[in-house]
Amino acid sequence: MPTTPTPRSYASGTSDVPLLGDTIGENLDRAVRAFPERDALIDRATARRWTYAELAADVDALALGLLDLGIAKGDRVGIWAPNCAEWTLTQYATAKLGAILVTINPAYRSHELAYVLDQAGIRLLVAAERFKTSDYAGMIEEVRPRCPDLERRVLIGGPDWDALLAAGRRADPGLLAQRQRELAPDDPINIQYTSGTTGSPKGATLSHHNILNNGYFVGELLNYTEQDRICVPVPFYHCFGMVMANLAAISHGACTVIPAPSFDPGATLAAVAAERCTSLYGVPTMFIAELADPDFARHDLTSLRTGIMAGSPCPAEVMKDVIGRMGMAEVAICYGMTETSPVSVQTRADDTVDRRVSTVGRVGPHLEVKVVDPATGRTVPRGEPGELCTRGYSVMLGYWGEPERTAEAIDAARWMHTGDLAVMDQDGYLAITGRIKDMVIRGGENLYPREIEEFLYTHPDVLDVQVVGVPDARYGEELMAWVRMRAGAEPLTADTVRTFCAGRLAHVKIPRYVHVVEEFPMTVTGKVRKVEMRAEAVRLLGL
Repeated sequence: MPTTPTPRSYASGTSDVPLLGDTIGENLDRAVRAFPERDALIDRATARRWTYAELAADVDALALGLLDLGIAKGDRVGIWAPNCAEWTLTQYATAKLGAILVTINPAYRSHELAYVLDQAGIRLLVAAERFKTSDYAGMIEEVRPRCPDLERRVLIGGPDWDALLAAGRRADPGLLAQRQRELAPDDPINIQYTSGTTGSPKGATLSHHNILNNGYFVGELLNYTEQDRICVPVPFYHCFGMVMANLAAISHGACTVIPAPSFDPGATLAAVAAERCTSLYGVPTMFIAELADPDFARHDLTSLRTGIMAGSPCPAEVMKDVIGRMGMAEVAICYGMTETSPVSVQTRADDTVDRRVSTVGRVGPHLEVKVVDPATGRTVPRGEPGELCTRGYSVMLGYWGEPERTAEAIDAARWMHTGDLAVMDQDGYLAITGRIKDMVIRGGENLYPREIEEFLYTHPDVLDVQVVGVPDARYGEELMAWVRMRAGAEPLTADTVRTFCAGRLAHVKIPRYVHVVEEFPMTVTGKVRKVEMRAEAVRLLGL
């Protein structure tokens, strides 16, 4: 009897729900007509609230103010600030004008700021005056001589900001309506800079169609309606905040709640309780911090039903606590990248806990995914590892001003090559096993850090763990585990880890080095910076 061939690692997302054909401004106007008196935006730090009608009035005033300054369709407007209501107003106002919003990492310093201002050709920069130790106003003045395109900066809450809104309130609303009629869903509307761990940051250029539909379908899979209230401690400058939260909310008439300008576990829990939030977002380290908050038990979280955990793999114990102690029975895992607006793959509300910790879910509606052999480009059989690629409405227009780097990432058939290693199972669920660049080759054997991390999470004293490859004269690379210990636990050593792993993990997968830390080096979005860890490991070990 001939054997049935193993199906290829390819899946497409079917849906009875059509893609949206709106621009972001049109979609906001639609929500305002449907839900004028419902809460749209709550900024807890400043105790300010907007209904949809009030939000629309301020967005239109800001858009008309920008129009009065001469901002035209396609002009780049930067925003450099922590989470605040003005960030959201600027997002929607620029979308209504057709200006391209360039989102700038709040952690950037003057060198990185100058690069983005120059590379994107930003004409106007909206910024906080300062936040924590960052003197944004000072850094802007420092770099202005090197950024000839920058004509004006507007500091949030300052006289220029007030003047902008005042001018807009005096202007003819018909001017904005005329501008909106000139826009198309496929117009570029957002540039987001990727982390640049392998060179200078790249500006992923995204359209209305890209990000509005992605936010909408993420919300659809979370079963959002106008009754939902989304607590957003993740940064707006990244797709997690501005797409998966803001655009998911407006496309469903839901409410966005900003608990604090930057992540604060106590403020997040307080916001959920006070505003009766139904959904909470975060990366695993945020949920770990919330669960460990000394006042956790004092907060009433019974309104929660769902949320999103993304950015890095979720330990099984954390997922169980998020469901059991926080009540987020329908919490979803999302996987994606800035270049795909961002979400390509998501778990569903009825997926088991095991599916949510061992996979990142299935392909999203109207999208395609495949797993290919990085060397040949051929789609591998299900169950075999390879590079994850995705295609569909979500794939970016390209890297701003960099056609060659765009061609390296998006092939001739419009597949986005993610650089992530993945395995697709027989049911179409995808497990991310690491980055192609993170894969450790020890003595010719391919080792995947994610597998080793998942095993080490089972140690009762381990709170969090990351595994990286470090240079080795004999094997080419060796494994090093960076470990965060639970409170009161004795620090692990290479010997105690070896004893724990013996007989349970192949000897080639047992880390040779162990380094105990209080925190991992992180990006602002909560992703662990393994590049930085490897560099520090080389210094620590004298390699």
